[in-house]
Amino acid sequence: MTATSTATPVRAPSSSAPSDHPPIARGKVGVVLANLGTPDATDYWSMRRYLSEFLSDQRVVDYPRWKWQPLLQLIILTRRPFSSGKAYKSIWNQEKNESPLLTITRAQTEKFARAMKARHGDTVEVDFCMRYGNPSTRSVLNRLQQKGCKRIVFFPLYPQYGSPTTATANDEAFRALMKMKWQPALRTVPAYFEHSAYQQALASSIEEAYASFDERPTKLVMSYHGVPERYLLEGDPYHCQCQKTTRLLRERLGFDEAEVDTAFQSQFGPEKWVGPQTVEHVAALARQGHRHIAIASPAFAADCVETLEEIQEEIRDSFIAAGGETFSYIPCLNDRDDHIQALVAIAGDELAGWLTPNEDTSFRE
Repeated sequence: MTATSTATPVRAPSSSAPSDHPPIARGKVGVVLANLGTPDATDYWSMRRYLSEFLSDQRVVDYPRWKWQPLLQLIILTRRPFSSGKAYKSIWNQEKNESPLLTITRAQTEKFARAMKARHGDTVEVDFCMRYGNPSTRSVLNRLQQKGCKRIVFFPLYPQYGSPTTATANDEAFRALMKMKWQPALRTVPAYFEHSAYQQALASSIEEAYASFDERPTKLVMSYHGVPERYLLEGDPYHCQCQKTTRLLRERLGFDEAEVDTAFQSQFGPEKWVGPQTVEHVAALARQGHRHIAIASPAFAADCVETLEEIQEEIRDSFIAAGGETFSYIPCLNDRDDHIQALVAIAGDELAGWLTPNEDTSFRE
């Protein structure tokens, strides 16, 4: 789905090309918001296709293919589509027949597109893609290229850089360019967890949630998606950037250091992952006497199965079973207005030199 008006290809002027020249769209700038992905449905085969694409990505599971693929295709994918399908079904947007991640990402894109149009008029085309599932990265980049986008800002919606997230999204964008006869120029948006507008939106969401609580939580847990510890040792900055995200947020909020913890969720496989693990950490907090905790997920730009099902069901149950009483989940930034304005500001940094706000920036053929 494209969030801005459609540009109809027009023929090049007769002074620069013959009358039978193939149609050429006028030059524009594109911005693509990229998220992780979603299955098309919750049935076994839809889940299997999605999980196969996801778990076959060597940025996600980097074991040798000869060792991993037989295990994945013959064992894991015979069982996991059932459990994953059940998890997705519990949070599925029944009205739109799609995952919440798709619903939210579309809403983000529509708001982002309106803000970009207010700044730049019709010179910008905005769209969104998924690394796994639909709409695919290749289909979206092809569509923008055909609409005349000679320059594209590719924006992975991951505040912290990680090789299984940011890097694989960029990989897929560059693979799409490899198939094009006429490649657009491409800029990728780097990690933005330190950007003041993002930090302010994150802080505001925490402050608003705390203002709504009858009683102040004794602990705020910042739960990030985990990675194997080996990734940290091999130079992936994700773990360090998560720790810094928590520190910057705590300082902006003015919370004491003892009030805010960092933990990591979604561990799978036998090797050691960065920790502490959220599901175990919240149980430990309950046993230590914490009766009310709040939890937020600043690694996710939109609520998804990891937050709506894993945190609000599995991790909540762990806390309650260990003696906790009140478990308050603070939603992701989703399509909050301040989040969208932060994304616009971040994209604006990468558009520098390509666009000037409120000026005619159309390119000449």
